[in-house]
Amino acid sequence: MKTNIINSPKVIQERKRLDKNNVFKEFVLDESYKNLGKDKTYYLYTYGCQGNESDSEKIRGLLEEMSFTITYDLSKADLILMNTCAIRKNAEDKVFGELGRLKQLKRKNPNLIIGLSGCMAQEESVINKLLTKYQNVDFIFGTHNIDSLPKILYNTMSNIERYVDVLSYEGDIVENIPIVRESNIKAWVPIMYGCDEFCTYCIVPYTRGKERSRLKENIIKEVEGLIKEGYKEITLLGQNVNAYGKDFVGFKYDFGDLLNDLSKLGIERIRFTTNNPKDFDDKQIEAIKNSSNIMPSIHLPVQSGSNKVLHKMNRKYTKEEFISLVDKIYKEIPNVSITTDIIVGFPSETEEDFKETLDLFKRCNFEGAYTFIFSKREGTPAYSYIDESITEEVQYDRLYRLNELVNEGYKRGNLRFKDKIVKVLIEGTSKNQPDTLMGYTENNKLVNIKGDSKYIGKIVNVKIVDAKTWSLDGEIIDDQN
Repeated sequence: MKTNIINSPKVIQERKRLDKNNVFKEFVLDESYKNLGKDKTYYLYTYGCQGNESDSEKIRGLLEEMSFTITYDLSKADLILMNTCAIRKNAEDKVFGELGRLKQLKRKNPNLIIGLSGCMAQEESVINKLLTKYQNVDFIFGTHNIDSLPKILYNTMSNIERYVDVLSYEGDIVENIPIVRESNIKAWVPIMYGCDEFCTYCIVPYTRGKERSRLKENIIKEVEGLIKEGYKEITLLGQNVNAYGKDFVGFKYDFGDLLNDLSKLGIERIRFTTNNPKDFDDKQIEAIKNSSNIMPSIHLPVQSGSNKVLHKMNRKYTKEEFISLVDKIYKEIPNVSITTDIIVGFPSETEEDFKETLDLFKRCNFEGAYTFIFSKREGTPAYSYIDESITEEVQYDRLYRLNELVNEGYKRGNLRFKDKIVKVLIEGTSKNQPDTLMGYTENNKLVNIKGDSKYIGKIVNVKIVDAKTWSLDGEIIDDQN
């Protein structure tokens, strides 16, 4: 099959940060694409972070605007699209494994169209592998041109050829892309795209491009629309939300300003992720402290407790600076829950470095963490770091020892709410217990509750009767809405 390569990613170009102002534009669907999916179904895979989940909601919106209908039966799909993650090698391995299995469906149904998007599509090595070893993939696009999906799909279906359009540079900030949200209670709200940090282990600055912020007017408009639709909670998204607004030219408006403005709109709950400690400033802390609807739950990735390792990771802060920030947050927001990210087995990490990480976890009183073994990502500086002393056995031993502490942190964080009355946003029923409601506290603690389905979508007062490692059990006292 002929392959039409419009644009293909190049690592060298993805490292560059072009000195140009952001381009803002409005999405408009071409009339010729509106019935492209009539009488056709689609199946959408989503891998990775909240940013990918948000992107998938836009992909769904675009597909359904083109008259495609979602199916949850893979064998009945006319179009299969994989929105991928590249943060770790095992995430990529899952996608390649699934693509291998999809070859069988393609053989049974030659008219089946398979597409791939997301962060994996932004990797030069992945594109080369897809083009040579995965002939069943019909079209590929990246993170910078989701709004081009209608055109890409039209060209793929019309010309019966493989179509590749992946930009190596950041795309425009496109507003009003149609969205089909997964929930009618909680919503993702991207406030910025990209990352300029270039941590040595991380592929994100290459796959997501430079930092670029949405205008506050468009964010406020989106949140006002969500309030009118009855949404109770929003989560502000960015690879580094704390850097919001730093790219604006000609005026000053930062993340603290945005938090203050959004808190006045009337949305009942505001969360945000992901944070970078070096950009978490006093104005942001004050906004959380002074706004009852900004939740006292902060995910603050530290990655390591060793200054030597932090320097090699290019994290741009020291252990002492991180501890100072955490102490300030606890002082100003006493009820806050802080969680973190930690990587073990980073090249050059000694046993002493690792013990410093354990000590930091205890010192900062974290109430949980996402923990990872270092994963080499081609194209990043750390890909070439070699340390034969850190074997797989050493990595897993350190992960196991760290997770013992992390589990204690989860349990400790839950225990402090036992016998207390907390506000819980009821999201639905428990996966494993259909007669049990589930929801989250302001501190982002999972609560299971026996109760009537009439409470779903409401914020209710709940008395916590039991605290487990991963969840709380509660009883509804009364509803607040």
